[in-house]
Amino acid sequence: MSSLEQVSQQSVAVSRDRSRAIFGQTMGLVAVTAGVAGFGAYLGRDLSRGVAMVAIIGAIVCIVAMNAAIKRSEQLAIGLLFGMGALIGVSSGPILAYYASVNPSALWQSAGATALFIGAFGAYGYATRRDLSMIGRISFFALLGLIVFGLVMLFVSIPGGHLIYAVLGLVIFAGYTMYDFQRLRHAGQIEAAPLLAASIFLDIFNVFMLMLSLFGGGGRS
Repeated sequence: MSSLEQVSQQSVAVSRDRSRAIFGQTMGLVAVTAGVAGFGAYLGRDLSRGVAMVAIIGAIVCIVAMNAAIKRSEQLAIGLLFGMGALIGVSSGPILAYYASVNPSALWQSAGATALFIGAFGAYGYATRRDLSMIGRISFFALLGLIVFGLVMLFVSIPGGHLIYAVLGLVIFAGYTMYDFQRLRHAGQIEAAPLLAASIFLDIFNVFMLMLSLFGGGGRS
């Protein structure tokens, strides 16, 4: 074996080790964030809708701040990631408490379906060699359209609107999940882990809430 081949093999091994480290760090952060969100949901189970909305706004602020913090301090970015998880959990607490009281099986069904959904589309996104950046861009604009559709449903009664919203949302987050896991595979620096963890956590959370809408019959009245 020539020295060039040895160097090439060593480079591949280093790259694989780096990829595994980034994957492990990112998914570890996702798991902790999910745990923090679960605790936040427990704390926020009796909150009013108004307070829940304030928590959502706080979560958005954390997401925006993470993008600036990651360039200065990884620890600060991780703190903001956990803060985002806690606030999202608090905001969803009243909804989860409602389902736990009237239809607890919907929670378990949604959790199982979410695990299968993320596992399938995440594995494809991580393994495929196809460039999914276009799917990421399409998913972004499709999500904006879905938000508009959701706002319209607040004022206009659309037959089957909740079902349409949930199905379209799942299609969109299938694209996001594949794209985000491909980003995880191609990440070259461990410092990217908090932002990647935030994206994947949001994929999981949104898929879970959409599944809950389906299994729970459309949400609270």
